[in-house]
Amino acid sequence: MAKAPDKYFLTDPWKVIEHGFDPAYARVSESVFALSNENLGIRGYFDEGGSTDSLRGAYINGVYELEDLPKSYRGIVDKTHFMIPAADWLSTEICMDGETLDLGSARFSAFTRELDMRSGMLQRQFIWHTKSGKDLKLTFLRFLDMTHGERAYRRIIFEPLNFSGMVELSMGITFEVKHEGRNACFWGKGQVEVTDSFYAVQARTLSSGQEVFAAALLDFPVKTTLHLTQGTTQHADQRSVILFDHTEGEALWQAGHSALKKAAAVTFNEALEAQKAYWAEHWRLSDVVIEPLASVDSSTVAEEQQGIRFCSFQMAQTYNGGSVRHNIGAKGLTGEAYNGHAFWDTEACCLPFYLFTNPKAARRLLTFRYNTLPQAMKRAKMLDCEGACYPIATLNGDEACNLWQHASLQFQPSTAVAYGIWHYVRVTGDRAFLWEYGAEMLVQIARFLVSRVAQNPHTGEYGYYGVMGPDEFHMMVNNNAYTNYMGKRSLEYAAEVLLGLQTEKPEVYTALVQKTGLLENEIGKWQKVAAHMALPITKEGLIEQHDGYFDLPHMDIHAIPVTEFPLYNHWSYDRIYRTDMIKQPDVLMFLYLYNASFSAELKRLNYEFYEPRTIHESSLSPAIHSILAAELGRMEETTDFFGYATRLDLDNYNRNTHEGLHTTSIAMAWVNIVYGFAGLRSDGETLRFAPRLPSRWRCLRFSLTWQERIIQIEMHKDKTLFTLRQGEAMALVVYEKQVVLGGEGLAVLAE
Repeated sequence: MAKAPDKYFLTDPWKVIEHGFDPAYARVSESVFALSNENLGIRGYFDEGGSTDSLRGAYINGVYELEDLPKSYRGIVDKTHFMIPAADWLSTEICMDGETLDLGSARFSAFTRELDMRSGMLQRQFIWHTKSGKDLKLTFLRFLDMTHGERAYRRIIFEPLNFSGMVELSMGITFEVKHEGRNACFWGKGQVEVTDSFYAVQARTLSSGQEVFAAALLDFPVKTTLHLTQGTTQHADQRSVILFDHTEGEALWQAGHSALKKAAAVTFNEALEAQKAYWAEHWRLSDVVIEPLASVDSSTVAEEQQGIRFCSFQMAQTYNGGSVRHNIGAKGLTGEAYNGHAFWDTEACCLPFYLFTNPKAARRLLTFRYNTLPQAMKRAKMLDCEGACYPIATLNGDEACNLWQHASLQFQPSTAVAYGIWHYVRVTGDRAFLWEYGAEMLVQIARFLVSRVAQNPHTGEYGYYGVMGPDEFHMMVNNNAYTNYMGKRSLEYAAEVLLGLQTEKPEVYTALVQKTGLLENEIGKWQKVAAHMALPITKEGLIEQHDGYFDLPHMDIHAIPVTEFPLYNHWSYDRIYRTDMIKQPDVLMFLYLYNASFSAELKRLNYEFYEPRTIHESSLSPAIHSILAAELGRMEETTDFFGYATRLDLDNYNRNTHEGLHTTSIAMAWVNIVYGFAGLRSDGETLRFAPRLPSRWRCLRFSLTWQERIIQIEMHKDKTLFTLRQGEAMALVVYEKQVVLGGEGLAVLAE
């Protein structure tokens, strides 16, 4: 692998720790120390600001601004939307003896910053050595309430070490924060109310017309002078409410005050205890425990343990099913890269984490796609097609990508939604979702796929021409294998669901026909196209990524210097498209998604061909390779890729963590555990396992949900223990043998 870790943070099983402050690493730290509670997000920037390099990003899920684009060709959007920084509730100024605290110019020591994943608390601490010779120890605490999405808390602790005296403190909230990429603030002047210990402001975006209420309740005046006594500590608490409920004006103002009144009844300490209880429950179900062998160097395993917990923590922060208005942005709420947009990664990569730990959240993610079905249908018409074409990039359901080679050529979102519905129903057994929402989406997705497909005049086979697959280093190709195969499976599933509805729920089928105008011959047409879909494959079983791929010049990816990553920042755009180098798995991606449909030999052949050509410029890439490597018994590669996936941001592998975290990699690291090392496969009739423990691990333990059951899996070198913690007995397939898991548990010897 051509990339290497950039180690900076200390290793700890439950914390991410920074000792000492490196200004050159400031933005990376801000991303890693970002907090979220699905509704609010805050990068790990300094409360007091200053002259250090920083992206001062406080975000609200679903808050965006609009931008008109130049008129272009039909099918290319002329309007986009993007996430913007919102209420900065950490605005702070600290002064002493005429000097304002600024770590970019001040003298300080003993700097530490810690993210505690058992409480969701971020703590920063240092000693400020003022020009007047005073030493003031400062501790900054902050967390976002996981059960009340509008609430945020912080505390500043002052401890004078060699003096007694006064410090001036000013705290408040401001919307006057610029979007860095556009160098502009997108908030208009709003309503403001300030009293001695209360600060409230309500502002409206300039173009999208969204209004946000933000208020801070302080236990001291907004601007105050604290009288400090040497040897004793004094703290200043702030309880904030940032409310975005899709109302405006007086209604929002009153709702904000009501929310603040409720928050005021809870102290900082009480809220923190509730926060710890929330995370304790999360870890009860979602923790992954890795234990090293006593005979090996445990440092690498310790890094893996920290990494996988960091990933689980971030996924639980990013989305918890509290709203059907939101999706999962590629950077979550940790940075402005990708404009806060969600991609097809949500259903293909992020959904499994929620399917097996929080099924309610999985359902709501798919409900978001149902709620935005009208926009997807509008997008299909823009592309001269029928049905629904889901956007490649979006916050609100509209296509926001103005790069035609992505927005007009990539159909991964539509087939991923179909796959997500199929996978969700299979894992949860929630057929009510299929009847109420899924079937209608499948009808419109199938219509789009059939209207976009074309028939080869020589072979009679169907395929997609002029497309871009998951490997975004090759565009405008014909018969991309991923696009063709996923289209085939989506059409087959749509037909299966509708034919099943005719007998299983005839009244639902009749209502669906009336609502969608489904014609008698449509289902048959879907089946015909699916049955004759082209899949370029050699007689040995090697699948050609797209027409002509085998004829492309070869690129030795290991010869590329580490300093040239990410390639988009260092290579001319067209240079990227001229070789057989692959950005991320394409053929291997659908071999992973529909794993049970392919033989072990076919997977081996394709893995060995495509893995050396893949540069992993996408965060979803390492985990997919790790999972397939495990299935093929290549455990050294499995653990190497796993380390890459689980620590992509912690070790800044792609040298772009400063832009924000890689949500897909974070999600896939967890998937890597259950699909890779435990060998879970969920695309068959029953759950299948083939546990394979890395040589340096003594034990791997985790839990997952399956159709209202909770199963604990504990893997050892010689055996795997399955425990049914909740629910009825069930059949499993372990090492290709069917077994029954009941209340007494099950032990299966390793193979």
